[in-house]
Amino acid sequence: MPTRILPAVGDADAARSVTTLLSQLPDAEPVAPVTDSTQLVDTLARLAADSVDELPEVVVVHERIGPVPALELIREVALRFPAVGVILVTSDASPGLFQAAMDSGARGLVTLPLGYEELASRVQAVSQWSVGVRRHLGHGGDVFTGAGGTVVTVSGAKGGVGTTVTAIQLALAAQASGRATALVDLDLQAGDIASYLDVQFRRSVVDLAAITDISPRVLADAVFRHDTGLALLLAPGEGERGEEVTDRAARQVVSALRSRYETVVIDCGAQLTGAGAAAVEMADTALLVTTPDVVAVRGAKRVMRMWDRLQIRKAEETTVVVNRHTRATEIQPALIRKITGTAVAATTVPAHFKELQAAVDAGRLHELDNRGTVKQALWALAGELGLVKPAAADRRAGGRPRGDRGSVSFRRRRDSGG
Repeated sequence: MPTRILPAVGDADAARSVTTLLSQLPDAEPVAPVTDSTQLVDTLARLAADSVDELPEVVVVHERIGPVPALELIREVALRFPAVGVILVTSDASPGLFQAAMDSGARGLVTLPLGYEELASRVQAVSQWSVGVRRHLGHGGDVFTGAGGTVVTVSGAKGGVGTTVTAIQLALAAQASGRATALVDLDLQAGDIASYLDVQFRRSVVDLAAITDISPRVLADAVFRHDTGLALLLAPGEGERGEEVTDRAARQVVSALRSRYETVVIDCGAQLTGAGAAAVEMADTALLVTTPDVVAVRGAKRVMRMWDRLQIRKAEETTVVVNRHTRATEIQPALIRKITGTAVAATTVPAHFKELQAAVDAGRLHELDNRGTVKQALWALAGELGLVKPAAADRRAGGRPRGDRGSVSFRRRRDSGG
């Protein structure tokens, strides 16, 4: 059986050189190279969505791949696609880099300039390892084999628009429908998830910031298991410590969570940090919450322009959620779509704060009444975004999950709806 090899090389000349040499290897089947880290991860995710068997056995990563540095990219591939063996191609043959590459999850290292014998030996060894892993997975091993969970970030056009409430209810809806769900507070200086859910816990995302290899056990130690079943990764109690969570640390944390949970919902708050920017860039779905007033909509437009300037995310890849919506307001979703250049969620959240106030004051946001229009809207939004599993009847009928009325499948799991 031929060995499928996917080169990830940014430079066109280097890509041709690598592909030519790979094609000369016995039983090798190199595929068209990818030119950057985003394209590599997207390609692997698309293949894994069909079957783990569709993935290439070997990925060859050139040291100058970008925009994500090579070692960070290798770590993400190793976490999300554990059946793929990664080889790093580098001009640095030092023991320090070799150790760093192995710690990141690489299965081999080949030095530049490339030599036939060294490359052939490494590809053969890594291919055999990959085949062995897949044979193990085929026997039902307890290893995550898919492209990873769905990551959703929730950001605010400005403070006070309902970002945290939205993030919490989306996570609760996903968890209640049967998805293993993590809720992360990356509003590092002013995160309120702990207050909204009446949680006191000494560990936070800061405890993972300095760890270079986030194992399942390390991740489990940092996560708080809420009564609802949600896995909570909280913001630090001391806001100044939020600076310890760099963009690199955030990437590692998000990758680790994605590999362990079906759904990861991240509250990024309204202030852009390096960690929040990294999460938004990595997200499958990026939500931007606004209210239908001039100041908030201007804030949403400002955020989108900033994300575009910093190459974090394009407007057309972002979905705006309209909170506190009424039919009487002059600013309607169609106008917001035109102003921001984004998609706008079909589900709007009504302006009924009185339904929330008692639960918010008590720190029991997970105990909202299923009959409340705000909760119904937010859980319908979760259905619209594909964050909930369809009810059995819907699956038999081939229909989409029902998000309205809190969904019968949700109530079946938890009478309180959270």
